[in-house]
Amino acid sequence: MQLLETIRNGWKIADLRKKIFFTILVIIAFRIGSFIPVPFINAAELGAALNTAADNTIFSYLSILTGGAMEYGSIFAMGVTPYINSSIIMQLLAVAIPALERLQKEGEEGRKKIAQLTRYATVILALIQGTAFYFYLRNSGDFLTYGRNEAWYVELLPALTIIMCFTAGSALVMWMGEQIDDKGIGNGISMILFAGILSRAPTAFASLWNMILNKKYFQFGAICVAFAVVIAFVVFMTAAERRIPVQYAKRVVGRKMYGGQSSHLPIQVNMAGVLPIIFASSILSIPSTILAFMGSKTNWFTKILNLFSYDQAFYVVLYLVLIVFFAYFYVTIQYNPVEMANNLRKNSGVVPGIRPGRPTAEFIGKIITRIVLIGAIFLGIMAVLPVLVGTVFQIPGISLGGTSVLILVGVALDTVKAIESQMMMRFYKGFLD
Repeated sequence: MQLLETIRNGWKIADLRKKIFFTILVIIAFRIGSFIPVPFINAAELGAALNTAADNTIFSYLSILTGGAMEYGSIFAMGVTPYINSSIIMQLLAVAIPALERLQKEGEEGRKKIAQLTRYATVILALIQGTAFYFYLRNSGDFLTYGRNEAWYVELLPALTIIMCFTAGSALVMWMGEQIDDKGIGNGISMILFAGILSRAPTAFASLWNMILNKKYFQFGAICVAFAVVIAFVVFMTAAERRIPVQYAKRVVGRKMYGGQSSHLPIQVNMAGVLPIIFASSILSIPSTILAFMGSKTNWFTKILNLFSYDQAFYVVLYLVLIVFFAYFYVTIQYNPVEMANNLRKNSGVVPGIRPGRPTAEFIGKIITRIVLIGAIFLGIMAVLPVLVGTVFQIPGISLGGTSVLILVGVALDTVKAIESQMMMRFYKGFLD
């Protein structure tokens, strides 16, 4: 409700109204593109196969994140996943490669260069992913409109067409996200993810309506209550933070005195966001994806791969372990307690009762370690709860519900903050008073 109220208030301002309208137009264009099929693909056969596939394959993730574009074999079938993967890779490389680390510290020009490198990496990853998807279509089922035993020169043109369409679609989605960043409201890539996931809402409502028609009132009520509790829990944990008190020393510059005020250093409980779940889900989807490529063969290798099915206890335990690991891994490479302590000392800030320098860094590091564990447990609950609910109530297709809810709530809160900040900038008079 707060999101709708904020959008309504922002709509009254002409400049903000243009930005909101532009964002809506880009999202509509994205949804239209999600239904435009790639040539030479049998969309009906592909959609039927993916609807009956396991819930934790890579195709299930792409289908949810793109709002069903994967099932239609559309030009936006891969969505923003190549861009997300390239952004993550660039963040990891910035830790290992000093040149990229220096670029990050060069301000706006450095960020522009990193953004350009991220675009190149996105196209390369999209090309690789599109090629892999083409071979999946070629080797699994009747997903192509031409025979699989044709001569190589006969298959060359359709193969290049399919791969180039997937690659161009990913590049176009990336461009749409950047246009929202420049001329719209909020983070463009996040808004596209939000639109793709939200487009699955009618299907979810249809499933709930079928429960009512089948007189499964207890299951219907339990799911509605659980959904409301989960939303409230996610909002609470997303906004939760640990505030470290900071006292700034007084300084006299000329005839004026600066500093002396008390502030705080906010440490978010969920510092890693939804990324640990995405990392863990991507890794655990590999065995099921390999199993989908292998077809109906049964041997010792397929039995091992079946352990990674989302309804197995082994999968749930490993899922939790990977989420905790990636939460600590991501926070470790993104937050440096030593640098935070040095920044406080440069600005004449101290934590009451803690000496500046190394003691402050150790104190901040200890707090971050504890906070990350709480955030990782929260992410683990959000990731595993839908799996357990789907297994107990025999409801297929909700094993990724926790990730979807986290993305939806996170993007909604960020959008509210973006609109409110822009409204505040327009009503703040500043030095004109």
